[in-house]
Amino acid sequence: MANDGVDKGRRRFLIAATSVVGGAGAVAVAVPFVSSMMPSARAKAAGAPVEIDISAVEPGQRLTAEWRGKPIWVVRRTEEMLNGLPTLDDQLGDPNSEVASQQPSYAQNPTRAIKPEFAVLIGICTHLGCSPTFRPELAAADLGADWKGGFFCPCHGSRFDLAGRVYQGVPAPTNLVVPPHRYIGESTILIGEDQEGAA
Repeated sequence: MANDGVDKGRRRFLIAATSVVGGAGAVAVAVPFVSSMMPSARAKAAGAPVEIDISAVEPGQRLTAEWRGKPIWVVRRTEEMLNGLPTLDDQLGDPNSEVASQQPSYAQNPTRAIKPEFAVLIGICTHLGCSPTFRPELAAADLGADWKGGFFCPCHGSRFDLAGRVYQGVPAPTNLVVPPHRYIGESTILIGEDQEGAA
């Protein structure tokens, strides 16, 4: 017979070795291709939710953090600051936060907040993207006797109250944006995710 001199064990070994090498080659080609479709760690971090510890923020102070490359402000408002908000409605462009894209539905209220004491805002002017300054003082000489604290954009003069609502007659067309957020403890806010997981 023609197969009498064939070493069947050696043939099985060569077939198995060739299969293993071929499989390893296929994996070596597939791994870079599949991993190129996955977001990098840097990309994940850029959009990932951010936890902010607000336990050390004193009444009247502002804390600044970063989410998606944007400044996030958390202002702990005093009772006096909160009491001043409704008195400004006739001076504001959108006192009832009717532009839905400027805040999640749970922040469409007089304080634009989940907890009235804490304002959570993206610190970017809605005019041309400058970052307003925090001006909590009352009746500031350069802002007028009726100034009850808020944010002033030095680039073009837009003004916002302590809920981030825009004043009438300024370049900014809309209120400061309230980012999606939720409380994950008494003193921790998760920015970038709300109760429904929306970002």
